[in-house]
Amino acid sequence: MSAILDALLLGAGYNAALVALGAGLLGVAAGASGSFLFLRKRALISDAVAHATLPGVGLAFIVMVALGGDGRNLLGLLLGSALSAGAGLLLIEWIARRTRLPEDAAIGAVLGTFFGLGIVLLTVIQSLSAGRQAGLEGFLLGSTAGMLRADALVIAVGGTLAVALTWLMRRPMTLVAFDADYAAALGYDIRRIDLAMMALVMAVTVIGLKVVGLILIVAMLIIPAVTARFWTDRSGRLIWIAGGLGGVSGYLGAALSSAAPNMPTGPIIVLVAAGMFTLSLFLAPVRGVAAALLRRRRFQARVHRRQGLLALAHGEPIREPYTLRLLTRQGLIRPDGVATEAGRAQAARVLRDEHRWAKAREVHQDAGLSGRYDGLTPIEEVFTPDEIAEFDRRLGPPVIVGGAA
Repeated sequence: MSAILDALLLGAGYNAALVALGAGLLGVAAGASGSFLFLRKRALISDAVAHATLPGVGLAFIVMVALGGDGRNLLGLLLGSALSAGAGLLLIEWIARRTRLPEDAAIGAVLGTFFGLGIVLLTVIQSLSAGRQAGLEGFLLGSTAGMLRADALVIAVGGTLAVALTWLMRRPMTLVAFDADYAAALGYDIRRIDLAMMALVMAVTVIGLKVVGLILIVAMLIIPAVTARFWTDRSGRLIWIAGGLGGVSGYLGAALSSAAPNMPTGPIIVLVAAGMFTLSLFLAPVRGVAAALLRRRRFQARVHRRQGLLALAHGEPIREPYTLRLLTRQGLIRPDGVATEAGRAQAARVLRDEHRWAKAREVHQDAGLSGRYDGLTPIEEVFTPDEIAEFDRRLGPPVIVGGAA
């Protein structure tokens, strides 16, 4: 525990602190820029972009070696991966637009082809006598142990630009994500906005290769955004919540991996993000599983309460055990099943509202209005007091239930 605490407080050494900060910054950028990709229902694009970077890494290494370098300059490798990923994006967009293939088929074809080409190039590189090819496999699963200050600066600057551009473009991207036809009617160029959205994801993918690798960067782009969706319905808030969750995942994952010997950083970061997703899935106050179960339980109680009160109003016995327990707990009936004074009053009110709804359908002859009645909606939420008074006038005196009106 002391080692974990030291790592969380940046006391585990310079390299561990650098990795934790770099991973946290990457998580913020990935979560924010991946938000609209998730909302646009194009999460698989991030997978294609990530796999399309691999041949770029291999080709950049070969070119730098041919020019007399050692082939492991980070900026050169990132530039090669960016060009390769960009070519993959344009190819996906061209196939989906110019052929009859659906976009998911184009993504699958490009993903497999580029990844296969990248593996072949890495195999060729291993046979080269020139250059220092050791460590290139780290672009597959990430390699943070050797992160330098310059690498962290690249992540910080690139991630900041990606988050800023995402925030500046949030309005058109929100329109396109939720209603592309409406956005086109307003004059927005859907194709350019989609390409810009994917370019942001490509940028974050490229700068994240060093930290989590091309395979796991997909998780950092999607999991924080999906997790954030449990906590908000506003796209503006979603960007910052996803960025915050991604940043916490990156920082905690990197700190935990530095405190545990021989633990891979990238997979730990993704597992932390997955843990936050799991907690949100069950505990989010509106969209979580627990909240949904609670709403269902409350709805069930409302239905049983109404049915029980209607049975009391009509003088019918209540045979459902749950209804009996519920009404007894609320003080509406006694343990022997006899209605209390409060129960008789509530039963009369429920019966009166039933008659009011029937009279409302008769008076208004409105199918849309009558369709709003689910047996649980109070009539006061639909009609004004004057309208309800008119229904009561037409109905006549209230029905007496066991001596209570």
